[in-house]
Amino acid sequence: MEPWICYIKPEYLLAEANGAHNWEVNASTDGETNKRKHLENEETTNEPQSKRGSGKKERKRGQNKNRPVFKDERYSHLCHSLIDGAGGEPCSVPNCRYVHDLNAFIAAKGEDLGEQCYVYDTKGYCARGITCRFAKAHTDENGRNMKRPNYDEKAAQTTYNGINSELQVRLRKHDYDFSRSKELIKKAEKLRDERKKDHQQQEEEVQDKDKEEQNSGKERQQQDAAPIENKESTENQSLANKPIGSAIDETTNGRDAQRKPVIDFREKLLLSPLTTVGNLPFRRICKEFGADITCGEMACAVPLLKGLGQEWALTKRHESENVFGVQLCGNNPNVISQAAQVLHETSRVDFIDLNIGCPIDLIYQQGGGSALMHRTNILELTVRSCSALSDRLPFTVKMRTGVYADKSVAHELLPLVEEWGASAVTLHGRSREQRYTRQANWTYIEECAKQAKHIPVIGNGDILSYEDYVERRALAPHVSSVMIGRGALIKPWIFQEIKEQKACSPSSTQRFEMMRRYCNYGLEHWGSDTKGVESTRRFLLEWQSFLYRYIPEELQLSPPQKINARPQKYRGRDEMETLMSSGNASDWVRLSEMLLGPVPHGFSFVPKHKANAF
Repeated sequence: MEPWICYIKPEYLLAEANGAHNWEVNASTDGETNKRKHLENEETTNEPQSKRGSGKKERKRGQNKNRPVFKDERYSHLCHSLIDGAGGEPCSVPNCRYVHDLNAFIAAKGEDLGEQCYVYDTKGYCARGITCRFAKAHTDENGRNMKRPNYDEKAAQTTYNGINSELQVRLRKHDYDFSRSKELIKKAEKLRDERKKDHQQQEEEVQDKDKEEQNSGKERQQQDAAPIENKESTENQSLANKPIGSAIDETTNGRDAQRKPVIDFREKLLLSPLTTVGNLPFRRICKEFGADITCGEMACAVPLLKGLGQEWALTKRHESENVFGVQLCGNNPNVISQAAQVLHETSRVDFIDLNIGCPIDLIYQQGGGSALMHRTNILELTVRSCSALSDRLPFTVKMRTGVYADKSVAHELLPLVEEWGASAVTLHGRSREQRYTRQANWTYIEECAKQAKHIPVIGNGDILSYEDYVERRALAPHVSSVMIGRGALIKPWIFQEIKEQKACSPSSTQRFEMMRRYCNYGLEHWGSDTKGVESTRRFLLEWQSFLYRYIPEELQLSPPQKINARPQKYRGRDEMETLMSSGNASDWVRLSEMLLGPVPHGFSFVPKHKANAF
């Protein structure tokens, strides 16, 4: 039996799947990267350059290029003065570009998508008013938007963070006081220079000592060989125990003294920060299934400092997220520390995480993400300055094994990051080159975890079942906790499985209801108007591009399912289960229409993430 194939029980196999080739393996199995293969092909081909191409750079290909995204034209929006219906205060904005013909807008909006509005039912008031695609649930016979009698306008918010207009203006006018972060950068530069100087002096001392030992007369060694050998052994042992370069002192005095952490990351189940798919509604689903700690999607420092609302939306937090962090990405320590300062002073976050493992080309080529694993001077300034922002705001780091598959550097970086002040380190057991192919190297994760003195090391990679969790924890006993990414996208109840120590097998009806909850949370988060509905649909489809990979335990020949194992072609136990297992994007759209109504004219969908592939 091949390890990359998930074998299905014969009674569920499709008729055309009985041949020899019932599956497709997406990743190559020879251990070489695509980049190296491409170079080798160019070197071994006998064709001249003129026939192979003009020598120009090959066009980049990928799923992120020219993706169709629903765009709601601004002129199709109803003026805010008419949101609650006719009869309110007239529009006071001169040359307002929004629609002021209420009847024409209602006619163009189309039929309602349902009789109940989730936002109105849960909050007692729907701020989208007439524009809501479920407006009949909360409008009277005159078309006026209603509020429930028990609606409390002063009730506490359920979603925090984001950016307000005042902060946005201050950031855009460069009126925010960043003197604190600038001062911390100066202190970090001083500490870095002192460390380099000490490192250089220690190296010179070692070289001088070695030189003296080599130049010491052979006569002395011959006179008393035994005592000299003992002395040399003692000296060598002393040198071995002495900290050299970036090593830190073994004593428990000062910064490295053991102290009670602000957040206890030990023995927790963490949800990985997932770009695009790790949005607030998805995190709510994971919290319901038992995730202990959640983190927002990766936010770039520069757009945050520019006050861009779209980037600040990634910092939003739901009240159910009792321990929540924001992940930052950048290539400049000044910019990252300023973004961390703004978040610390204006947002409700429990920790800030630095991404030094992002494999995306655009981020890497600009010196951010996994490129920081080689830019240790920049990384040192960033970690030192951000970790010194506050004793009550832990600063953590998430990294990969390295940039290249055959050159791991995490074991060297991890002790440095701890010395510089990081409160925890998450290690994804793959390199940038490997992306999401190959198996995560948990043996190497264990080697790195042993390097930490006091901070917790969180392991990440390839956990899709309780059995996977137990196996990885046995391989890496020094790992404090586990972070789950793709496993949570494929089966969000993975957290429940681990806590209950047994497999969960939800029916297709239960899984569909989970998707319905997601849509409700999406309408609450992105809005219940046309734009909000289509945003919810888009993110649902992105998630569905992972969800379809789940294979029910009862259908597998040898469960549990492995994260990179491709199944034989099969049918489900009912029509809904079969539909949910389809890898065809048009079937995902059908599922979305069952929950969010018909798609707009000309709608199409292409999944964004290559990580959804096997």
